[in-house]
Amino acid sequence: MRLRAVVLIASLSAIGAAQTQVESVFTPDERDAVLRYWSDPNRYTVSIPDSALERGLWQVRLTPEGSTWLWNYNKARKVSAPPTADAQPANDEQKGWEAWVSARIARDRWLAWQQAIRSNQKVLGKPLPVVDKDTPATEPADPGPIPPTLAALAGNPPAFAAAVVPMQHDIRFDDASLTYQDNFRIWNQRYPYYRYGQGVASGGTAVKSIPSDRLDHLFRLAGISDAEAKVMRSVSMLEGGFDSINTYDTGFVSIGFIQFACLKEGAGSLGGMLLSYRAANPTQYQKDFRDFGLDVTPTGSLAVLDLATGAELHGPDAAKKIIDDKRYIAVFQRAGQRSDPFVAAQIKAAKTMYYPGDDPISVTLEGQTVTGKVSDVIRSEAGMATLMDRKVNTGSIASLGSVLNEVVATVRPKSLAELAKYEYEIIDRMRYRTNYLADSSLSQPTASRVSNGASRGGGRRRGGKHRR
Repeated sequence: MRLRAVVLIASLSAIGAAQTQVESVFTPDERDAVLRYWSDPNRYTVSIPDSALERGLWQVRLTPEGSTWLWNYNKARKVSAPPTADAQPANDEQKGWEAWVSARIARDRWLAWQQAIRSNQKVLGKPLPVVDKDTPATEPADPGPIPPTLAALAGNPPAFAAAVVPMQHDIRFDDASLTYQDNFRIWNQRYPYYRYGQGVASGGTAVKSIPSDRLDHLFRLAGISDAEAKVMRSVSMLEGGFDSINTYDTGFVSIGFIQFACLKEGAGSLGGMLLSYRAANPTQYQKDFRDFGLDVTPTGSLAVLDLATGAELHGPDAAKKIIDDKRYIAVFQRAGQRSDPFVAAQIKAAKTMYYPGDDPISVTLEGQTVTGKVSDVIRSEAGMATLMDRKVNTGSIASLGSVLNEVVATVRPKSLAELAKYEYEIIDRMRYRTNYLADSSLSQPTASRVSNGASRGGGRRRGGKHRR
């Protein structure tokens, strides 16, 4: 009986595995065509960067392990911040921890710089790289042992910096050539989201530098109203261009002007955007993505071909392959540069996924629960931009509910229309990465304030979870 049970369990497991196997999205003929295209060795080359003689082969970088420790440290001490800022200490004990962490980072960067200088001197005959603004020019003091309470909270930290050799990746299509360097230099040496030294990034062509008539054409192509376009253009100033790419952080693969990300599941908003694009324009989608070996499954998981073996990879495996094989991230950037339909698909998806106007809200007015949507209370472009910024970067505007109820408790409106009179106060509390209330290019709410003059109580909160 025991043997029968084991056999039965094994059989059921095999059936379950077969049922969950994802059907191939590429036919054998399509797979062979993709492999032939990429078989030309001139299409992808990896070499020492052109700038090596000026900047050095070895350079100092934040380590992914150190960045991960910083993320866990912030989580353990229950503090967070927008990705453009550092989480601040919450009490005196944390100030002591912070002093040690800052000193350790400075020491690690100086040590990594010394290693880079020695290596470059040996190979290039030059004492490179020159010191940068994030590295001490003189040897900092050793901070000594980690405080026991910090070690108990966050564990023993790895080195926060290392001497690495960035490599140059050149990808050549028939109509475009793109170049990347791995070991991307993070602007903030306390950045808690850096994960992949083999990752690359490019900001592409910034939205603010695109001529207005061309932007108007792209937003019209996407079917976006003028007011919505103004909001989305303002938020995109904090993200990237339509052709921006990033494979170094916790977004895994992030693409476009709103940085659609696949996250660790290999799907996310990026998979959803591609799925919508394929449904809306399958002919152009084929030219932009499938012809190069990149697609999505019917459920929105990324799908790519391993260009060495021909195997088809889905979800997390596909995301990892895109990070490793720079040809695939180049496919995304090429489409962002050359395909208006792909740009329009990004804009449409951003409206669907992140524009907050139709998001539901619920407040208690005079003892009764009243439901509505964001646009019942938030009516200005500055207000919509503030909420969209938060939604794009954290994945939600859940904190709006508590802010609305805080304002309701003070001003006691009888309707959502009355609550809308206090939009300025609400938006001031919901600020995240930037202050759209100071943006004269956007329509603004009236400046009605709650009677106690409280301001920014929720706008500076740092409890949002980074979407990446």
